[in-house]
Amino acid sequence: MKVRAAVLDTMGASLPYTQSRPLAIEELELDPPGPGEVLVKVAAAGLCHSDLSVINGDRPRPLPMALGHEAAGIVEELGPGVTDLRRGDHVVMVFVPSCGHCLPCAEGWPALCEPGAAANGAGTLLSGARRLHRGQETINHHLGVSAFAEYATVSRRSLVKIDPELPLEEAALFGCAVLTGVGAVVNTARVNPGTSVAVIGLGGVGLAALLGAVMAGASRIVAIDLSQEKLELARQLGATDCYNAAQGDCAAEVKAATQGGVHYAFEMAGSVKAMDLAYRITRRGGTTVTAGLTPPGAMLSLPQVSLVAEERTIKGSYIGTCVPVRDVPNYIALYRRGRLPVDRLMSGVLSLDEINAGFDRLHEGKAVRQIIKF
Repeated sequence: MKVRAAVLDTMGASLPYTQSRPLAIEELELDPPGPGEVLVKVAAAGLCHSDLSVINGDRPRPLPMALGHEAAGIVEELGPGVTDLRRGDHVVMVFVPSCGHCLPCAEGWPALCEPGAAANGAGTLLSGARRLHRGQETINHHLGVSAFAEYATVSRRSLVKIDPELPLEEAALFGCAVLTGVGAVVNTARVNPGTSVAVIGLGGVGLAALLGAVMAGASRIVAIDLSQEKLELARQLGATDCYNAAQGDCAAEVKAATQGGVHYAFEMAGSVKAMDLAYRITRRGGTTVTAGLTPPGAMLSLPQVSLVAEERTIKGSYIGTCVPVRDVPNYIALYRRGRLPVDRLMSGVLSLDEINAGFDRLHEGKAVRQIIKF
């Protein structure tokens, strides 16, 4: 079938993207689903820094590639062997398919699925197939999803069935921002009630982490960013203290205000500077968690002795250490009960043709989560 999709042919385009137009809206040929695959009519897809990092070249991927990885939609067609979904089901797409058979999957770590990671790096679906074509040219998939398109053929292992009463533009947020941010708090760090938390980087993932900290019962929640508008939103969402990282000695001020630092610090900016700040404001015996994706060559330097003498912990968190089939429905239920107001993260709704302008706003820090609605 023919579909309109946003295709990236070259990384590192000059700014602004409204002029260089790195993403071209093109008509592609989409194959029907193969064994274990599903055709999904995409309803909504979020613009995320993980997409932006491919556009600007920070995280190289095989090109040409149809971008988009945070999305929700409606099942349109089932491939052979898919028996647990029906046409018309509402689904959230997850950007790491979990095979269910490798050692990480067997041990309860589907976010670290080894065949899923290999497929994502190669630009294929979990089966190793590519289902998008431009004439005689094959187009790579972004993280097994390629959701900046009217339809997507994906692995069944990339989908979580959800309650159809949830608006799909809200459901899209649960595929990346909410899983990653909330999951880092409740799964990776296991934040306890009454403890102190800092979140550095208030994009969609960072603000979702802040919401997770509020839900977990943290008594002190420190929000740090370079944008005053995002700091104001963070305060509205439950931050008790807000700091602009560009003003004054942020680390010293946070440590003074929290009597030596926070119990848990979350780096959500994908920046070595942000990670350094997160480590410096973590108290003795505390935990520093990073879920921000830096360029592959970025290196972190820290005093190793502090890990021992201060019993410090550093943890990485990928997709919030999630189990998607468990966590997506749970987080949606918490949202519907008012415990996770993730709809507050939505900055606006775009058409597919406005996508380059949307990534300009994301690069400039003027948006949290913009949603393309189909």
